[in-house]
Amino acid sequence: MNKVKLKRGDMVQVIAGKEVGRTGRILLIDREKSRVVVEGLNLQTKHQKPNRANQKGGITRREAPLHISNVMFLHKDRPTRLGYKLEETDGKVVKKRYAKSTGEVID
Repeated sequence: MNKVKLKRGDMVQVIAGKEVGRTGRILLIDREKSRVVVEGLNLQTKHQKPNRANQKGGITRREAPLHISNVMFLHKDRPTRLGYKLEETDGKVVKKRYAKSTGEVID
């Protein structure tokens, strides 16, 4: 299991591969295989035969996973690395993500 600082719903930019420079929201993270599915990126066509569930069949397009090292978190429309900070609030220590480029806490 690999450590991943990204979360579902984060905006990311692709930094390598055929989709380089494009941005999208993370739909799914597979920590076992170190892959992410990004909304509207890396689309593949799938030919489906008609069956009970899909009476018509036909050609569908769906997002394929990208390797997690090929995407970067977007903070203020700029790609940045993420880190963790420990903050103390009301006597409790809470682990928060922050953007390394600006030092701002994300959540």
